[in-house]
Parts: sequence; structure tokens; C-alpha cells
Amino acid sequence: MKVSYYSPMPPERSGIADYSALLLPALRRRLDVQVVKRGRTRPARGTDLSLYHVGNNPDAHGWIVDALRRQPGVVVLHDFVLHHLVAGLTIGRRDGHGYLDAMEREGGVVGRLLAHGVLDKRIPPLWESRPQEFHLAGEVLGLATGLIVHSHHVEDRAREAGFEGPIWRVPHPAWPVPELRVGGSEPQGSPLVGSFGNLNSSKRIPQLLEAFARLRRDRPEARLLLVGAVSPGFDLDRRLQRLGLSSDGILREGYIDEPRLWSLMAACDVCVNLRAPTMGETSGSVIRQLSLGKPVVVSDVGWFSELPDEVALKIPVGAGEAETLHAALELLAADESVRSAMSRAALELARREHDLEHVAERYSSALEQTAGGEAVANAVLGEVAAAASGVGIEPGSPEASELARRLAEVQLGR
Repeated sequence: MKVSYYSPMPPERSGIADYSALLLPALRRRLDVQVVKRGRTRPARGTDLSLYHVGNNPDAHGWIVDALRRQPGVVVLHDFVLHHLVAGLTIGRRDGHGYLDAMEREGGVVGRLLAHGVLDKRIPPLWESRPQEFHLAGEVLGLATGLIVHSHHVEDRAREAGFEGPIWRVPHPAWPVPELRVGGSEPQGSPLVGSFGNLNSSKRIPQLLEAFARLRRDRPEARLLLVGAVSPGFDLDRRLQRLGLSSDGILREGYIDEPRLWSLMAACDVCVNLRAPTMGETSGSVIRQLSLGKPVVVSDVGWFSELPDEVALKIPVGAGEAETLHAALELLAADESVRSAMSRAALELARREHDLEHVAERYSSALEQTAGGEAVANAVLGEVAAAASGVGIEPGSPEASELARRLAEVQLGR
């Protein structure tokens, strides 16, 4: 089976580019995959189907949506909320009417009036202030012949939005942990708490800084490592000054390459990954941290809520958020046995659910079903049934139940 593969690729600074670079070699061991050159939107010839990776960044994914419009196919929906993407495809291309129509399709007359307010600069851009209220995923869902998603959250949101096609839940693949070289330049702290990603309000950095300031009053050796660029309009220095946090307690790194990223994550005792509102994304940073066996603290939203309690402490968003986060950090700082148990659970989860070959097999199954439909499903089920009968597995037995569970994972359950 030949697959045309639409995705940002390195050297683009994109988490989805990194994702594809990881997945492609394993996928190519199973399928004939042709990566489509960036910007090419004409339908590819000689392929059985097209696979489109869609995220919320118009610079990285605008051309992919243009290609999807010309030839529908299977969509890997990395974000459910696509408001920023749609704004880039309409307002960003001086197509204000396109934005008005998109908002009206989802929000009716009220949506169209709000869109007018944005175009007239009477209200802040909705993709910045209220994106979760208007996801604008309708066009992409309408063009997709099937969806690959990473979470129950996105699957449920797609169904609520009216998508009736097949949906395959495929875990985000885990990167193999590289050989880490300790050169003495790694940051130190007791504990060392790490946060990786852009620094802004949606990453709950204000709440993290408040919680860490409380932790540091009782634990002056604690350090907070902030890795990522400061978003425009977010005054980090002013916030640090107000909380009395100095360079002694706050360690800063901007954009870093992949080896340095792994090195810094490995140095951390705890990794904090807060986010609200969620766009339906899955965090590549969290997947890396699980692979390293790091205890993680996350916001109790979206995909993050689906992480097992054994690997993640979940912080409800809203009132008391900083206090709850401080309690979580204090627990992890004080109790090494809790950190060790979470570390073991993280390593096991990464091995069991996020193994690259396992993920590639799930992708392959989804694409084969798309290309071959019911004939492929029936053929596979027939081979499994014959093999099960050949080794004496009886209907209703525990072994048969396990087979059914495994088949359901790849949408082949009956």
C-alpha cells in the first residue's frame, strides 16, 4: 500500500515535525510512504490514500489543509481546537468573509457578529481570548475520511461535533532515550523542578511561579528551571520580582536543541506541565519525560487527565490552583518513595502504551482498513480466528477475551 504523507518535517521548529521524524522510519517498515514536499497541494498520483497531519499552527499546516481540500483523506488530528489555524487560512490571507462564514457555521448569528467584532478590532482576537468556545474544526472534520487521534478527549469532541467516520485512537509514540552524557553543566537543585515550553499564561506560569515561591520559603535549595521562549506580552521579570524570586532560584534557558533538551529533562527531579485551556493537544514533552521515568505534574484537562494516577499528579484549574500545585511539589520534594514509585510507573507506561513499533502497527492497521475497508477487516479476523482455533482457544475463555480487547484497540472488535 502506498501512502502520501503530509506533515511539517525537520528542520521546521514544530513538535509535529519532530513527531513525524520519529514515526516515519517505523511506518516505512510496514508501508510504502512518500513524504509530500512542503507546499505541494496537488493530489499525489499512484498512491492508495493520503495521510494529513493537522495542528493549530497556520504556518506549519495551512498548506496541508489546502491539499486536504483537493483530495480528502485520513487526518491525524493533533489539536481539536483549530481556531488559530482557520484564522490564518482566512484573515491571514485577507479573506475576512471566509472567517465570518467559518464562525457562522459554528456559532450561528452570534458567531458571525463576534467575527465582525474581531475584524473591526472592537474585541480581542478570539483565537487568543476564547479559542475553546469556537473550535472551527468543522471543515477539516468534513473533509476527513477517517481520524487518527491520541486521546479519548479528542475522539469525544469530534463525535460531539458530528463526525461520523471511523476514528482510531493511537498513542503518541515515545522517543528512544539517547545516551546522556553528564558534563557537569547540568543545573542543580533540591529538588530541581522543570517546566518546558513557551512561557505564558495558558501554560499556567503565574500559578507555577506562585507555588514555587511558597516551596522555596521552606526549601531554599529548590530550583525552578524554565526552558522556552517568553511569549509576547508576558512580563516574566516583573512577576519574578513581585514574588521575590531571584536568579538564584530561577534558572532560564531559551530555545535549545534536542540533546540539550534530553539532558535538562534528565536532570530534573519533577517536571511540571500545566495547560489551560487545552486545545486537545498531546504533549511531546510529557512523553519524553515518561520515557525518562520522571514524575510529572499536569493540569487536570484533556489528554493530561487521561494519564494514569500512578504517573501524574493532576492539578484542577481554577480557584486554589497554586495552593494545590504547591502541595503536589511539597509531596514530591519530601517523599522519595513517592517519586520512585511514579518513576517506575512512568517507565512502564512508556514501554507498554507508547512503544514506537506498537504505535506504527496501529497506524498501519488504520491505513490498511481505510484502503481495504471491510475486506481487510474480515480477512484479518478470519486469520486470527483460525490461528486461535488452531491452538485451542475456546469462545468465552480468558484468552479469547484478551484477543477481543486487542482487536478492539485497532478497530477490529466484533
